[in-house]
Amino acid sequence: MSKPVHVFNAGPCLLPQVAIDNAIAALKDFKGTGVSLISISHRTKEWESVMDECRALWKELLCIPDDYETVFLGGGASLQFLYVAMNFLEKKAGYLDTGVWASKALKEARGLGNAYAVASSADRNYCYIPKGYEIPSDLDYLHITTNNTIYGTEIKQDIDCPVPLIADMSSDILSRRVDVSKYAMIYGGAQKNAGPAGVAFAIIRKDALGKVSRYIPTMLDYRVHIDKGSMFNTPPVFSIFVMTETLKWLKAQGGLDAIHERDVRKAETLYAEIDRNSLFTGTADKEDRSIMNVCFVMAPGREALQDEFLAFAKERGMVGIKGHRSVGGFRASIYNACTQEDVEALVKAMQDFESLKK
Repeated sequence: MSKPVHVFNAGPCLLPQVAIDNAIAALKDFKGTGVSLISISHRTKEWESVMDECRALWKELLCIPDDYETVFLGGGASLQFLYVAMNFLEKKAGYLDTGVWASKALKEARGLGNAYAVASSADRNYCYIPKGYEIPSDLDYLHITTNNTIYGTEIKQDIDCPVPLIADMSSDILSRRVDVSKYAMIYGGAQKNAGPAGVAFAIIRKDALGKVSRYIPTMLDYRVHIDKGSMFNTPPVFSIFVMTETLKWLKAQGGLDAIHERDVRKAETLYAEIDRNSLFTGTADKEDRSIMNVCFVMAPGREALQDEFLAFAKERGMVGIKGHRSVGGFRASIYNACTQEDVEALVKAMQDFESLKK
């Protein structure tokens, strides 16, 4: 019998097994049509029913108000950086600089107009979330990245904002309740909690659009994709199907309240071991620690053990705990489909390694 594998990949991430199994079945025969999911026409009633179900699940799980639309687009969150500026930046935009992806979003906006960081945590290698900063009232929008996968920090509450608020929630969407009405737009890549790589979601308040004077290329105009039901061009059907199955699984788990309770417990279990274990130390300020991406390093003076621990953990079935190449160390991404048992297996590996090195 093969040993258990515990997947902590930052993305593409672990997905619910039922979503994977249903996708395999659909690849062979989509909804009894005799045609594979990846060969089905997106103009059939069978596919349109998937699109309708996917939108309905997003609306139900996040309690999305009626004056918002949800669209599914190719290109990932990185293309959304440009979409956002193209559709919302007229005179001036503010960005909260909390990590690599926030900086990349700001770079795209600067290519189109006046955009700047209202606050930044770069001074301490992004190990905290800035606080006490002023949000100018003349901004077209404020952009935030709610969870920073590389550095393990997270904005855990919906902030009050005097200007339209736009959030990249790629890596913590669907892990807690969100007051969608506080945002002009929420977007992200699916490949953390929402599904596989290949599709991005955008939840947009309709009256926030149409405020810029520039020409917007057709494919970059959110209004076009809203009007065409995310099918102005051929949508990424496989990714949207698996997203739908993942949302169905999430609903069956009890929705966002139930999954949040589980996510918090997993994070508390792992952070408690990091704080207790003499060989490891956390990298993010405790008050800003992410419940999705747990980042840590070897304790001071024990740095030489990093590669040895990686090999030790791999032998025990841990997959994907190596930190991002830009920061090193370790990162355990404990998204929704990651189980308490997975986390406890990693904790046991950390404890056993400590015992060997004492």
